[in-house]
Amino acid sequence: MSKLPGWLGRVGAELTELGKRLEERRAAAEAEADRDADAEPPIPAAADHPAAMADHPAAMADHVPPPPAYAPSVAAQPDPVAAIPWGMRVAAEAGWRLLVLAGTLWVLMRVISAVQLVVLAFVAALLVTAMLQPTVARLRRYGLPRGLATAVTAILGFVIMGLVGWFVVWQVMDNLDTLSDKVRDGIDELKRWLLDSPFHVTEQQINDVAKNLSDTIGTNTEEITSAGLQGVTVMVEVLTGILLAMFSTLFLLYDGKRIWQWVLKLVPAQARPGVAGAGPRAWRTLTAYVRGTVLVAMIDAIFIGLGIWFLDVPMAVPLAVFIFLFAFIPLVGAVVSGALAVVVALVTEGVFTALMVLVVVLAVQQIEGHVLQPFILGRAVRVHPLAVVLSVAAGGMVAGIGGAVVAVPLVAVTNTVVGYLRAFGQEAALRHAPQPRGATAIGAAPASTPPQLPAPEPPPEGDGEGGGKPPVQ
Repeated sequence: MSKLPGWLGRVGAELTELGKRLEERRAAAEAEADRDADAEPPIPAAADHPAAMADHPAAMADHVPPPPAYAPSVAAQPDPVAAIPWGMRVAAEAGWRLLVLAGTLWVLMRVISAVQLVVLAFVAALLVTAMLQPTVARLRRYGLPRGLATAVTAILGFVIMGLVGWFVVWQVMDNLDTLSDKVRDGIDELKRWLLDSPFHVTEQQINDVAKNLSDTIGTNTEEITSAGLQGVTVMVEVLTGILLAMFSTLFLLYDGKRIWQWVLKLVPAQARPGVAGAGPRAWRTLTAYVRGTVLVAMIDAIFIGLGIWFLDVPMAVPLAVFIFLFAFIPLVGAVVSGALAVVVALVTEGVFTALMVLVVVLAVQQIEGHVLQPFILGRAVRVHPLAVVLSVAAGGMVAGIGGAVVAVPLVAVTNTVVGYLRAFGQEAALRHAPQPRGATAIGAAPASTPPQLPAPEPPPEGDGEGGGKPPVQ
């Protein structure tokens, strides 16, 4: 019994020690809970605790539970872009850009069609300015002021053009009675030839054709009258275009350089150096085209006109003037003017004279195509014959005779501008490209020095500010 109190004392001491340890652990757990109170509770794994996913929305949004074991395996879908072939992607990228470009060109053509008269008048003024500007520069070198040189050149040019037009009208009116008599005689001769020909044409058939023509003219009197009224409207538009062209020519001759400088200000700064260099070259191409075409047309008109005059074909001078004017339409104009001369010779002088006129026209045109144009125009206007034919056809379809006249110089100028800008871009890329260094410089050096663009030429002496030539920057 004496040992019982000691054992009870030891048990009490151990219980007290155990209580202290429990209190210390409880305090440590509470401190840990206080430190983690602001932290986000851990997200249980879906595979380990499926029921706990409902208490954690973030786990439901970010973690997709795996499919059950009995679900079939499905291959992953490829990226749609990767599924499209490379060629089709390139075609689609180029296609929508071409659609945007086509839409832009369509809108531009609609705008040009709406102001077609103004555009053609300004283009005609550019062509006349290219022809008259050297005269202004020459008068400036002789000491005349800019305004006086421009006025003298413009007045002389317009007077000469007016005299040529008046001379043509006078010749046509003076020979109209003689021409009508010869046309009547030619028709009678053609009628006799048809009656004696092996085609077995009877006089009754010829009379029926003439009667049908007369009835057609009488039936369509209203349409002919309407066409006459439309012709009056066309004449008014032509006179308006002539006045606009004259007014524009005066300003281009007097203040052409300042106009070009103002146009350059509209170009973005990064593209301004290239445009400033392409402008003078385009102007030189246009000037060379106009001068060469005028000279070739004059030679054609003189020689074909002399041939027609020696063959005693009526209205030789008006026909020569028509040949000169139609020569500004490449290829097509020569054919039309030559055919007109042959028809007049056939109706007035007979088949033999018409054949001789045809020989003269073909001979002069062959000399023009193989000698005059390559020698006079040279390399200033380098346009392929196929491009000439297509451009004349497109210009005629878009804007009639005026479009056919301006189509070839437009193509020639565009060819010059595009070629210069391409060379300018290549030179700029080579100039800004990093140069090789060290031992690799020898291996990377080109075999020959790349071609350099020619230095910009200064304006001709005496051109002043009103020479009409774009300034070279």
